[in-house]
Amino acid sequence: MASFYHTEETVQALGKKNNITLIGMPGAGKSTVGVVLAKVLGYRFVDSDLEIQEQAGKLLHELIEELGDEGFLEVENRVNAALQVQHSVIATGGSAVYGKEAMGHLREISTVIYLRLSCERLMERLGDLHARGVVLKPGQTIRDLMEVRSPLYEKYADLVIDAERLNIREIVKKITDSLQNIG
Repeated sequence: MASFYHTEETVQALGKKNNITLIGMPGAGKSTVGVVLAKVLGYRFVDSDLEIQEQAGKLLHELIEELGDEGFLEVENRVNAALQVQHSVIATGGSAVYGKEAMGHLREISTVIYLRLSCERLMERLGDLHARGVVLKPGQTIRDLMEVRSPLYEKYADLVIDAERLNIREIVKKITDSLQNIG
């Protein structure tokens, strides 16, 4: 499998930025793709939402309830800005792009990849947004959230992968091929 993905060349192409950060909407597949990509590259997998939960000792939705949206975003920004990892694939929460310090740090230490999906596809995949710990303002829809976040994803991304009609294996291949071309 490794030779299929040209792993050695991909890792060399990453050069100084030897981490990969995945950004995108909730349900875009960041964690699922991240685990597979980490296995293919021989990297560690880091889920920043799990890091937040571990540090806070609470689930994301509990943090949002306790701290409010803004308080949660401050915690998320702080945790992501402090990540110190090497040879890792980092899957961020969908709201990570609101944290300027975090995104600046992630861009310094990694190649940032935006996994883009249509609103319709995301709505098919998403379950209970509250239980997922999604930061939504009252009355805000997924479409509204996409309109706010998409420009931020585009702004911070070194690479955009249109994942609309791709399975996990195809997304990982597209990422590894694209990373080789960056180097």
